[in-house]
Amino acid sequence: MISITAIIKSKQENIDEVRNIILNLVQQTRKEEACLRYDLHTTENVFIIWEEWKDQAGLDFHNNQPYLQDFIVKSESFVSAPIQVYKTTQLL
Repeated sequence: MISITAIIKSKQENIDEVRNIILNLVQQTRKEEACLRYDLHTTENVFIIWEEWKDQAGLDFHNNQPYLQDFIVKSESFVSAPIQVYKTTQLL
């Protein structure tokens, strides 16, 4: 299993736009066969996606989907900092 945490910081004036494009991303991604978990959390202008993938092949498939690429392009003008993506290993 592969765990990913993505942190997206919206500009204050673009919180609604960022929320909407992330919601679309979540809906599309949850349909993928290798997606075990794709949870969205938020606080103020920060959105956190916690992901779990069956394997690297499934994650690679996801990373090449048009809706993910579309999200990346659309979000560029709405975020206050580059999107941070961490591939993590569970300790406990």
